[in-house]
Amino acid sequence: MTDAPHDHSVSPEEAEAAVRTLIKWAGDDPDREGLLDTPARVARSYKELFQGYESDPRAYLERTFEEVGGYSQLVVLKDIRFVSFCEHHMLPVVGVAHVGYLPTDRVVGISKLARVVRGYAKRLQIQEKMTAEIATAIEEVLRPQGVGVVIEAEHSCMTLRGVNVPGAKLTTSALLGVVKDDPRTREEFLRLTR
Repeated sequence: MTDAPHDHSVSPEEAEAAVRTLIKWAGDDPDREGLLDTPARVARSYKELFQGYESDPRAYLERTFEEVGGYSQLVVLKDIRFVSFCEHHMLPVVGVAHVGYLPTDRVVGISKLARVVRGYAKRLQIQEKMTAEIATAIEEVLRPQGVGVVIEAEHSCMTLRGVNVPGAKLTTSALLGVVKDDPRTREEFLRLTR
């Protein structure tokens, strides 16, 4: 996945025409009163829902703070709520991410961790890939001693259709550096994310 912006060769009018086609395919009339503005609304909402393609989430991590007062323990931000979309069915994936790292000599503002999660979530995704992307971005940009990411999410493609098991959640994790290799650090991270 590249961090390229939206393909602006597709006009809003073309996106709206595609939505009109889907409405017809679903069996309804895109010209009936309740659906007249739906294609434009859907095109605008998709632009917002998929704004993760407009920027590089890694850029959020570039501004750091070196004055940490000797702090050398895990930094963990829990319960970062996100909405993504399954790349196979384009249906919502709703969940929470828990992100942590063991700093080397600098920290990042905590809102930046949430922005990284949201930046990768606002793309067509599979949860496993998103988990790895977040962990890799933190590792490569911050160069911490270790990184941990745990994501729990409900996938509408499985809970609303297909096998149809409402409430089922997928949990994925990516553990890097000492968070993976040191049993005590790994256990502390996992305990803090429960």
